[in-house]
Amino acid sequence: MECGRYLTSVTGMELPALASDVEAFIRELPKVELHVHLEGSMQPATLLELARKHGVSGVPASLDEVRDWYAFRDFPHFIEVYLASVHTLVDEEDFALLAADVAARLAAQNVRYAEVCVSLYAHLMRGVSARTVFAGIESARVEAERRHGIRLRWIPDFPGDYGVHTGEQTLDAVLAEGPDSVVGFGVGGVEVPFGPMTELFARARAAGLRSLPHAGEIGGPERVREALDLLRAERIGHGIDSMRDPELVARLREERVPLDVAPTSNLRTGAVGDIWEHPLPRMLEAGLLVTLNSDDPPMFGTDLTNEYRTAAQLGLGAQGLAGLARNGVAASYLEDPVKEVLIEEIDTVLAGHVHTL
Repeated sequence: MECGRYLTSVTGMELPALASDVEAFIRELPKVELHVHLEGSMQPATLLELARKHGVSGVPASLDEVRDWYAFRDFPHFIEVYLASVHTLVDEEDFALLAADVAARLAAQNVRYAEVCVSLYAHLMRGVSARTVFAGIESARVEAERRHGIRLRWIPDFPGDYGVHTGEQTLDAVLAEGPDSVVGFGVGGVEVPFGPMTELFARARAAGLRSLPHAGEIGGPERVREALDLLRAERIGHGIDSMRDPELVARLREERVPLDVAPTSNLRTGAVGDIWEHPLPRMLEAGLLVTLNSDDPPMFGTDLTNEYRTAAQLGLGAQGLAGLARNGVAASYLEDPVKEVLIEEIDTVLAGHVHTL
């Protein structure tokens, strides 16, 4: 779905088309994605295939109908589609199929590395073991690196609004079955106070997992403060509400805390009312370490390439787009030598386009 067409339908305002040289620059730019959900990346064809395989009810019968069903209407509808995708994942082969497709689509956008959120509790609560989940996605990860050159890492998470006990079950499963490719531990869902999760995240950090919570999309700047102070967050998922608190902005800038921002997702979920209101440009002007991400790509009608288009349409030039790409590398858990190589590639691409943009 083209960004302009989508934005016209949602906001009534059409963003300008990008020049071909800008499109080429975005395509060639090496990218890193740090906030994308495995289950939220399921394409309509995969959902239909798995729904038929397992006889999952409530899913439309044809691919065209599934594609229409995917078209975002409101947040409850998004949750309906998301949960349907979760329920089609039953065995190791299902998880491998999904992860392989996600990896291939990311690699096709010149994404070299991604840290992928896995809604582990959503599978545990259905009786699907962590061993099944990890076996499937790990086999796909290894094959994707061999076939496409893309490196994937995992961030298991749980829905905070389901209670801290769900986080305990999720962490127990990660510690018992999680492979070395698990780099962090997260919390998503409806934003709730983080106080009850303090000890849970302390246990995760003690086990070597990075604290990577969602915070400050619609929960206000106080959720971001709690993420930093109570959960010792190393990176914040979304964090756009931080802009409502100048002292918090100053702290985030001084401490260089990365904020993983997903503009189209924020628009679709109603976190911002209009794309022109999105704080991405202001966050960068404030000196914040912002990374660009797609969140739940097919369900929000986007992908990472499209998020770079959106950033360009919001006024970022080549230097700004390259800066976002560098930020993604810097905020990732790639090894330093690999980071250096990727940043050199970004700078090379920028140098090759700087006179044409």
